[in-house]
Amino acid sequence: MPSYTVTVATGSQWFAGTDDYIYLSLVGSAGCSEKHLLDKPFYNDFERGAVDSYDVTVDEELGDIQLVKIEKPKLACDDQIHILKQHRRKELETRQKQYRWMEWNPGFPLSIDAKCHKDLPRDIQFDSEKGVDFVLNYSKAMENLFINRFMHMFQSSWSDFADFEKIFVKISNTISERVMNHWQEDLMFGYQFLNGCNPVLIQRCKKLPEKLPVTTEMVECSLERQLTLEQEVEQGNIFIVDFDLLDGIDANKTDPCTLQFLAAPICLLYKNLANKIVPIAIQLNQVPGDENPIFLPSDAKYDWLLAKIWVRSSDFHIHQTITHLLRTHLVSEVFGIAMYRHLPAVHPIFKLLVAHVRFTIAINTKAREQLICEYGLFDKANATGGGGHVQMVQRAMQDLTYISLCFPEAIKARGMDSTEDIPYYFYRDDGLLVWEAIKTFTAEVVGIYYKSDQMVVEDQELQDFVKDVYVYGMRGKKTSGFPKSIKTREKLSEYLTVVIFTASAQHAAVNFGQYDWCSWIPNAPPTMRAPPPTAKGVVTIEQIVDTLPDRGRSCWHLGAVWALSQFQENELFLGMYPEEHFIEKPVKEAIARFRKNLDTIVSMIAERNKNKKLPYYYLSPDRIPNSVAI
Repeated sequence: MPSYTVTVATGSQWFAGTDDYIYLSLVGSAGCSEKHLLDKPFYNDFERGAVDSYDVTVDEELGDIQLVKIEKPKLACDDQIHILKQHRRKELETRQKQYRWMEWNPGFPLSIDAKCHKDLPRDIQFDSEKGVDFVLNYSKAMENLFINRFMHMFQSSWSDFADFEKIFVKISNTISERVMNHWQEDLMFGYQFLNGCNPVLIQRCKKLPEKLPVTTEMVECSLERQLTLEQEVEQGNIFIVDFDLLDGIDANKTDPCTLQFLAAPICLLYKNLANKIVPIAIQLNQVPGDENPIFLPSDAKYDWLLAKIWVRSSDFHIHQTITHLLRTHLVSEVFGIAMYRHLPAVHPIFKLLVAHVRFTIAINTKAREQLICEYGLFDKANATGGGGHVQMVQRAMQDLTYISLCFPEAIKARGMDSTEDIPYYFYRDDGLLVWEAIKTFTAEVVGIYYKSDQMVVEDQELQDFVKDVYVYGMRGKKTSGFPKSIKTREKLSEYLTVVIFTASAQHAAVNFGQYDWCSWIPNAPPTMRAPPPTAKGVVTIEQIVDTLPDRGRSCWHLGAVWALSQFQENELFLGMYPEEHFIEKPVKEAIARFRKNLDTIVSMIAERNKNKKLPYYYLSPDRIPNSVAI
């Protein structure tokens, strides 16, 4: 039988190597050979920069060789040859031994079974662990921000608000500087619920809650339409942010020398005649009573200011632990682990998703090792450290549903979908554009590989992936609404959109604005050193400053929000797929269309932001990394 030697060179650029199965066919003047799997036993083929030779034996003469075809297979049903099916099974068996589920804390989504970064499979580790060392990065950030000099006065208070400027890095005309200059204003306070770091809590108030006994008389000076408060509610002009999740959470007690406090405020907001959102009433805890007054804009200046500071601090806690950690980091890790366990490298859904779980398992492992662990960095500055953050995640898991990760439905559920009623909600506007671009792309890819809904149903690897997310990641909770299986191409496209959007756009929206909005300490205090006021007319400027974080915790906080707001070196942004897992022309064309759609969105956002004092750019695709990696 004729035999040929074929030499294959793998590129030396980053990400050039592949773990996919590579098949070769020879086309000659007298015929075409069968597909041959290029695989050397006990050898890692197609490493970056490798040159490998393979002997290919064919059944009959092919004549003069005219073409060498190299390709990768697709779905399991395409691999009819027994040896190929066996290879897929072995790959997954090996992966399932490497990627094991683990419960880091009761009630959490399950995570990877690894105590530290070096325990992870080599394929998913960072190239340089030093680059994601939280201790190193925070210390480096404080050094770069020139704030280390305050650390020796760790537990001493600042003198006044102006004192915070000593650790504040002024970067001319940035959002952070504007926050510093305008943080006390009601307009700036309200704006942040729409376009700040945590734009996911505000909702339209359909009925005033009994636990917030606010009346028209109390807020009359804030209402601009000559209507009663109830009428304003009926017309859709009243909004509410309820921090009930913080009620009863244990405050940080890791430092016996410093008492730390939490509150669970309810904040009522009003859409004024200029269509801007402003606060009109704040109650600092959930149960009404004489010692839990409702603070109003008409109160004494410092009463109202301290009430708003408590809301901003509570918003910071929900943002860091729930919006950011749970609903982007931990959820994306679940998708990543399930993908590695059940989708072989040749599977088109693996190829589609692998860029969107890049470094996520590694960054989360590093966080469990250094940041959110017992006595970790999180405990140094945050009132929810020392276990409070764990309690918060356990509670928030009750509200972590599949539908709440579907961006359009999540916006609609909060009554925030009307662009006419709420015209300045850029998080919503930009998010919907990016969601639709991703969904259009995933629908195209799904359509290329799945010619019918039946093919989706019969793809056992895909179904095992979806089931693993539900059973292990989401702990098999029916109330989560996560599907156990997927039966249509449309639902598969939606599911893939959830995975990609969560890891890319949603994480970008709630992560990269942390320095902008949280670096001015009074606007996002990570801890409070006195309990919420129980009466009006007693708050002084000195009392507020003594309540705010001390010098040491302010420095740790500033280093943290700076470090967490930085892009990774060699960051890959949405639509960038340098590994080129797909070789099929229709998919490459779909990727090109996806990039074009994203470029259009970038231009639209840039045009809207022109001359804006507060531009919103967190959901501009050129600033959205592909995955959760910081």
